[in-house]
Amino acid sequence: MTYRITILCENSVGPITGALGEHGFAALIEPSEGAPLLFDTGQGLTLLHNARLMNRDLSTVKNVVISHGHYDHTGGLKPLLEECGAKQVLGHPDMFRSRYRVKDTGEYYPISITSGRGELEAAGAFFDLSKEFRAFAPGMYLTGEIPRVTGFEIGDQGLYCDCTGQVPDTTPDDQSLVLETAQGLVLILGCCHAGLVNTMEYAADMTGRSDVYAVIGGTHLGFCSQEQLEKSITFLRTLGVKKLAASHCTGFAASARLSREFPRAFQTAMVGYTLEV
Repeated sequence: MTYRITILCENSVGPITGALGEHGFAALIEPSEGAPLLFDTGQGLTLLHNARLMNRDLSTVKNVVISHGHYDHTGGLKPLLEECGAKQVLGHPDMFRSRYRVKDTGEYYPISITSGRGELEAAGAFFDLSKEFRAFAPGMYLTGEIPRVTGFEIGDQGLYCDCTGQVPDTTPDDQSLVLETAQGLVLILGCCHAGLVNTMEYAADMTGRSDVYAVIGGTHLGFCSQEQLEKSITFLRTLGVKKLAASHCTGFAASARLSREFPRAFQTAMVGYTLEV
């Protein structure tokens, strides 16, 4: 099986006239056999526009994977359903929980999914929610809930389930997509709140393969400690990843560091970025 992976939503835009960027992420995965798959949907401001601009017909998508229930990954789901018809939506049972970013000043703003389950079902969503690692097509897997086993991947400390900052949100619904290819595993990340090392090690354990060819998407290293960044770099170096296409929540400083550390592997996965593998 081969795949064409195209970034449809991202913070920045590649050299495509008329394409739009937004703080969010969405990737279209087109396998050589079977229907295309959409991984995340961005905020909802650019998905349909960019897909049309790049001649990608989202009406042919049957499955939509939601990496986690934040607005910048789920906001495009309702517009997608309304324009392109019913879809099966694969995610984690906690994707609808309430979520906030709370600043040190006490200021807060909601970052939850912007549409309720009933509203999305009325628009044509058929939800298939699970915490488990699972195969949903030949060579295509969802990690489900990822065990947090590293001591240094503490993630973003500004996320809460309440607006007063009393209940930390560990984002248990964070999951990633794993593709098996002849070159090795390809991991597609939404924000990787579970930690890059936790995610990659869990994918290797569950597939029985440690040969990671490519990592694409948000790593959340831009919101994490310097220790987490340093140890993540050390881990990536031991794996010999051939393509490291970081984007979205990786952040400028962390991206610049990754580019210096992995000059041959690093790329920026902006809107329009495409990998055929």
